[in-house]
Amino acid sequence: MKKTLRSAAFIMALSLIGLTACSSGDSAPAKSETQTKAETQAAESASVTSGAGAEEKQQIKVGICNYVDDASLNQIYANIEKRLAQLGNENNVEYVISYDNCNADSNVMNQIISNFIADKVDVMVGIATPVAMAMQTATEDNQIPVVFSAVSDPEGAGLVDSNDAPGHNITGTSDYLNTNTIMDLIFEADPDTDLVGLLYDVGQDSSTAAIADAKSYLDAKGVKYVEATGTTVDEVMLAADSLIGKGVDAVFTPTDNTVMTAELSIYEKLADAGIPHYTGADSFALNGAFLGYGVDYANLGAETAEMIHDITFNKKTPETEKVRTFDNGIATINTEICEKLGYDLADIKTKFDSYCTAIEEIQTAEEFAD
Repeated sequence: MKKTLRSAAFIMALSLIGLTACSSGDSAPAKSETQTKAETQAAESASVTSGAGAEEKQQIKVGICNYVDDASLNQIYANIEKRLAQLGNENNVEYVISYDNCNADSNVMNQIISNFIADKVDVMVGIATPVAMAMQTATEDNQIPVVFSAVSDPEGAGLVDSNDAPGHNITGTSDYLNTNTIMDLIFEADPDTDLVGLLYDVGQDSSTAAIADAKSYLDAKGVKYVEATGTTVDEVMLAADSLIGKGVDAVFTPTDNTVMTAELSIYEKLADAGIPHYTGADSFALNGAFLGYGVDYANLGAETAEMIHDITFNKKTPETEKVRTFDNGIATINTEICEKLGYDLADIKTKFDSYCTAIEEIQTAEEFAD
């Protein structure tokens, strides 16, 4: 009897197991409305992320060539890169930058530009006049937009029809120099100046107009001047020696990249001779010149980035985008050299104040601090 009951119980248990298995295989437990909505939303989200509707960053390829390794031009590039990164984040754009420095070698410059064309960049950026001119020539057929930076005289260099209406596939930012103001500063510091040295590279387009302006100013004032030129660091050093030997009272150099590169090699001999070096950029003062007067190169780089963004993302055309120029009102004084020349810094700042929108102080170094 006990054996029969155990068998019946065993059979009943097997039946219950079978029913449970059939139930789990044929239908799932009912889901709440909240669960259903959540799963639907997750599926839709996954579809957008993995499908064609995904919001991927637009990529814009930028080819940047720097003319030479100097503090001002390097500062421009650093601020182009920084500002483009900010604009990219704000607009869901990835600016893919290819950067190179030709170090004033025209063959290297042309190869860099050829590489940009082969890479099919969306825009080329030329830092300094020689690079801008080479890019303009290289893009006549393919019409890749070109944005330049630190071109002192875009019209004089033949890059644009006019600063207000460039007329071609090229525009950019200019570091035009107010030469007359620098001349005024020379005579404010030393009214008895009667011989001025003009130190520059004859091959630099950035120097042409400024040197002509300096000569006109000095001629009108009846002050003599002597020119000394060089196309390499060694030649600039010899030119500086020549000016020292001729007993000049002050030396003027515009935004000349060749002399800028040589500044660290000549500033001590000029200061030892008691000759102040007046120049067209703050980077000269950073590298040992008495004074740099001109644009804020960090701002110049940021504004160049804005133009790159306008042309590539906002689809504006270089032909109609005005060249951007800036107030040349910032004077940068090297305080170490000021003291070595025997000037009183407070007195100099007072004399210069009415000619400047700002006066900065700096000490000699190779590069600007981040």
